[in-house]
Amino acid sequence: MDDDSTSRLVRYAYALKDLDISKSRWGCQITDNGLYQLSTAKCIINLSSISLWGMTGITDKGVIQLISRANSLQHLNIGGTFITDESVFAIANSCPHLKSVVLWGCRHVTENGLAVLVNKCPKLMTINVWGMRVPFDFFLTLLTIRPALQIVPQSILNMGNIPLLPVF
Repeated sequence: MDDDSTSRLVRYAYALKDLDISKSRWGCQITDNGLYQLSTAKCIINLSSISLWGMTGITDKGVIQLISRANSLQHLNIGGTFITDESVFAIANSCPHLKSVVLWGCRHVTENGLAVLVNKCPKLMTINVWGMRVPFDFFLTLLTIRPALQIVPQSILNMGNIPLLPVF
């Protein structure tokens, strides 16, 4: 699956709610051009879930283009990519219904991006931060912003002897 074949499929999926084009699915190799093509599909505004896990061929440019039209998004997996705070700012500004986000291994996302995301997404309940370059103490700061936020992996917070709420 490449940019053209994936966008062609999505363009004809009018009632699509969940889009998983992770690298592990179908052997997808999407680039920014593919994300731009996907952003023009009518179903994008109704998507509740998008997974772009492991898509190393995408950058902030493509992610911002796609996310700017995905206003109904509740779940986003963008782990294993090379996005930066620029994408996270776009997610925070475009996705007011976001409940969970996977930023696993997004080593170019900083504390600033995470703080904006947690502040601007009032429904955010779970965030996966495994493999990021963010200091442990900053996760405590995120919990002061949103005490019920589930930070995954939980072992990060268990090191600080902080009681955890169950993940549903």
